[in-house]
Amino acid sequence: MKKVLVTGATGFIGLHCVQQLLNKGFQVNGTLRSLDRKDEVMDALSSHNTSTEHLTLFETDLLDDKGWDEAIEGCEYVLHIASPFVLTPENEDFFVKPAVEGSLRVLKLANNHHIKKVVLTSSFAAMADTLEEKESFDESDWSDPNKVGIRPYGKSKTLAEKAAWDFMSSDNPSFTLTVINPVAVTGPSLSKDIGTSNAIIGQMINGNVPGTSKVHIGYVDVRDVAAAHVTAMLNKKTDGERIIVSEKTLWMDEVSTVLRDAGFDKAPSKVMPKWLMSIMSIFKKDLQFIVPLINKRRGIHSTKAKDLLKWEPISAEDSIVATAKQLQEYNLA
Repeated sequence: MKKVLVTGATGFIGLHCVQQLLNKGFQVNGTLRSLDRKDEVMDALSSHNTSTEHLTLFETDLLDDKGWDEAIEGCEYVLHIASPFVLTPENEDFFVKPAVEGSLRVLKLANNHHIKKVVLTSSFAAMADTLEEKESFDESDWSDPNKVGIRPYGKSKTLAEKAAWDFMSSDNPSFTLTVINPVAVTGPSLSKDIGTSNAIIGQMINGNVPGTSKVHIGYVDVRDVAAAHVTAMLNKKTDGERIIVSEKTLWMDEVSTVLRDAGFDKAPSKVMPKWLMSIMSIFKKDLQFIVPLINKRRGIHSTKAKDLLKWEPISAEDSIVATAKQLQEYNLA
């Protein structure tokens, strides 16, 4: 039975990867920052009819070597998903240091243990977070980590991914690398960790958001993101590739319409003008990144995912509605 290390097993994407691997018959070693959350992982999987017989959890830290050798022992593959991501602004070190140092730690570890392949979770933020004046993005695009105004999260993902590719070109590692670059990830969670992007859906259906802004965002379901990781892990055609996973882009007012049509009547119907959002951003720092995106169409090409992974994703609309229904079920909206 082949064994896979999944970092960030408690996370929104990580837990779905663990579930899919276990359901496919793999042994899984999962890492988490504290074993205090072990029962949370086990209970979440069991409640979704996934056996945890072949799952072992380890306590590790992206900034410390302790525990990593034990976690990777006997594994053939690594899905490196762990990285900090929150909606509220944080200082740069909160994101950048663990993202970059953690990725390099895992890659060096994979080399030392003769891993066959690593699949690294990056983000579309590593491609378009510096708001380039263009309407179409693909895997050839990169955010500029040195540009004034880049979000700490976007900078962390850009630097971590660049560090990974630099490692692959300079250290002649024993393994191959594929990078997955998701857009905003929605869909049902396996635990009460609903995912950061889903929190936006929660804000829209709880009646506390007075209106939407005219922002164009890509969406993808978490189950499809996990499937992309697992498929890429086993597909040699993805070696050396970075792959965008995006089902489609939607304007925020279109998302709100989808929610209202599904019966979530508190989803806002008003579209707030850019001048008003600019004023609001003075008082709410998390809006400062949104303002430059208002009224800008941003097309996202995910043809590589469909060509290499034979990817048939869940529609963004169905994913968004599934998110809202689960938030309502969990009394989180």
